[in-house]
Amino acid sequence: MTPEFVVTFAQEAIKVTILVSMPMLGLGLAIGLLVSIFQAVTQIQEMTLTFVPKILIVLLALLFFAGWMLDQLMSFTSNTIEQIPFYIR
Repeated sequence: MTPEFVVTFAQEAIKVTILVSMPMLGLGLAIGLLVSIFQAVTQIQEMTLTFVPKILIVLLALLFFAGWMLDQLMSFTSNTIEQIPFYIR
């Protein structure tokens, strides 16, 4: 294994991790922003008002994107396993 291979493999793993987590993080951020604007306009400062919508949206996003996320992770994993003979050279 060369240092270049390790860096490339780490970059690919980080790229897949970010790609898989973006739907939940993006939707959670958007809902958090909307709730913050709502709280600022109405001056309601209830703590559960910030967490409950985010949790629900992240769960719905997880259910909606689960198939795509699983495909991405399985593709990365199968590619890694298939390349093991080339990695140990």
